[in-house]
Order: sequence, then structure tokens, then C-alpha cells
Amino acid sequence: MSQGDLSAGEVFVVDDDPAIRDALTNVLTRDGFQVANFADGASLLASARTRMPLCIILDVHIPGRSGLDILKELNAQDYPAPILIMSGQGDISMAVDAIRNGALDFIEKPFRATEIVARVREAIEAQGRRQSDPNASKSFSYHFPGREPLTPREQDVLTQIVAGASSKEAGRHLGISPRTIEVHRARIMEKLGAKNAADLVRIVFNQRAGH
Repeated sequence: MSQGDLSAGEVFVVDDDPAIRDALTNVLTRDGFQVANFADGASLLASARTRMPLCIILDVHIPGRSGLDILKELNAQDYPAPILIMSGQGDISMAVDAIRNGALDFIEKPFRATEIVARVREAIEAQGRRQSDPNASKSFSYHFPGREPLTPREQDVLTQIVAGASSKEAGRHLGISPRTIEVHRARIMEKLGAKNAADLVRIVFNQRAGH
């Protein structure tokens, strides 16, 4: 399916709790979205193979394949639509793993319905900017010999960090929460062996100077 198909379509909601599915369907439908509901990962994957959603809201705990399994099956790092992970308060480490596996952002339960709509809109708009503006995805390409490569989203976050953006500013630009920016920052620092934010910037500028 082409990228242009993202201009119209559905939001996929994946959760085994019918009350949550109903609540999300109601609030998203009121805001003008079409919604398709799935109670498990297998049914989501079957539909994802035939049509492309605007956005996927995926619970990290679902029957059968877990949310992390679904991210891997969809090749979430390169998936054309943003994927938001829902997790309970005790699942933060799993939500962090989901982000590392390509989820755009995570939403903690319990959540406010208005927050979900805002997050979905921000995610779709940020995705649209990346696709419509050829320069939006042309962030500096960082290569650190001997280090684990950065994912495309980590490259985007690092570009924001080096430009001096705060977590809030970077999150607004990339359509994700400041907390998720911090998850990416920690992962980038881990990969590059940076002790703190200043050390991270120094490593980046040393790498640039070496080119």
C-alpha cells in the first residue's frame, strides 16, 4: 500500500478488554476517526496485511502474541503508520522495550479519553510531516564505528538533542511525549557510552569533526 493511503483510513485499536475497546472507539469516532477493533494480535495482523491504518493503539498485554511480538511482526521500526503502546503502571519496563522495538510512544492506563485523541492526532500529524516534507526526515546521519547503530527514530531524537531542544520541544516536534524522548535519550547514551547529556553532545561533535 502506498504512503498516500495514509491520508485516509482507520485507527486500529487492539485490546482484549471490551470496555477499553468501546471507550476508545467512542471517543475517537466522536472526533471524526474511523475505528477498527481487535481483541488479539492475530486478527490485527490479518487486517494489517490487507489495509494500512492511520495509527495503531496496541495494548502491551494481549492474548496469544504479546504487543512486543506484534511490533516485531509488523517490523515497527519501518512501519508507515505510528504505533502507540498502552500499558499499566506496572509495565513501564515493557513499554520501554516496546519503544526500542519501534513503537512511537506509550500511554499509561488509566488514561483520559481526551489525552488519547490528542496523542493520536499528534502522532498522525508528525507522521504526515515526515512524509510530505522531504527535508523532515533528512536529519544528520550519525554513524559511530564500533557502536550499535542508532535506529531512525533515535537519529531523529539525537538531532533534536544536539540542536538544543528540550525534551518537551523535541517531543512536540516528533509527535511523542517528553517521557518517551527521555527513553530514547537513555538508549542513545547507552549505545554511545555517554556519561551524561554534555558528554553525548561532545561525542556527536567529535564524530562530525572526524568526517
